[in-house]
Amino acid sequence: MSAKSPEFDPADGLAAFLKAAGDPLRVQILRVLAQDSFGVMELASLFDVKQSGMSHHLKLLAHAGLVATRREGNSIFYRRALAGASPYAALQESLYRQVDSLACEAPVLARLEQIRSERVISSQAFFNDNSDKFRSQQDLIASYPVYAEQVTEMLQQVIGDARQSALEIGPGEGEFLSVLSPLFEQVWAIDINQAMLDQAAKRVEQEQLANVTLKLVAGENLSQALAGGIDMAVANMVLHHVPSPATVFQSLAQVLRADGSFIVTDLCLHDQNWAREACGDVWLGFDPDELSQWAEASGFSVGKNIYFALRNGFQIQVRQFIKCR
Repeated sequence: MSAKSPEFDPADGLAAFLKAAGDPLRVQILRVLAQDSFGVMELASLFDVKQSGMSHHLKLLAHAGLVATRREGNSIFYRRALAGASPYAALQESLYRQVDSLACEAPVLARLEQIRSERVISSQAFFNDNSDKFRSQQDLIASYPVYAEQVTEMLQQVIGDARQSALEIGPGEGEFLSVLSPLFEQVWAIDINQAMLDQAAKRVEQEQLANVTLKLVAGENLSQALAGGIDMAVANMVLHHVPSPATVFQSLAQVLRADGSFIVTDLCLHDQNWAREACGDVWLGFDPDELSQWAEASGFSVGKNIYFALRNGFQIQVRQFIKCR
């Protein structure tokens, strides 16, 4: 019997896994990547190390299957890999639990907040400059009528009996508020940009949606803007504009009631970099596993899923995430 090639030797793979996990800085990198995706320059800044050094650490983590990558235009972003696909899944899940129990150092937290603030400022600047033509720009990818039927179908399937309050994040021109308003006693619609809220306010006034309240929020920390007990939350084609989508899941985990649903409609991962400049997209869609990872890390389980392709080459995912008890 011929000897196995070293590159397929399970012992070598396990050794690479253990080596990648056996460095304090790499452990902290895994800790940060639990809730967000970052480029190599951002990670180098976070941990105050040279880019070349950070690239070396990320290479070891990627080789061990501990981080996954995604391309955003000319940049590569890193996230923590899902444990389920690993031959060492049980060990990897145990490692993640231990990593997540660690506290981030204060300087890292401060630089993390700075990076997220810069992302928010950039996003706000785009919508301040383009609120009057956002609809036409968004229509280049997917206008509301393209996905309205599927989102409404999902909502009807999962709504249940709890209909006291609903939340829409980033209502745009308010089309979906017309769907939510007759189904819930109280509907909140929030955005980080006043100009965009003004667009939604026109529809609320025209259709006399008396139970809809529009609210400006400072950032992605929704728990500071809303009380708990929300029965349903919806984000239609919003998360790819959000600087830190994982933070949205974290905040919703604090305001949604147990068993409440968060319905996300967004683009699947794509490589159309023009969408950044034309539509203000921060993320070029999402791998479904990426959304699931952020959701599960924040205490959600994955519910129903709908996927469909558009004629222009884009794909849309409509996902239900359920707040665990």
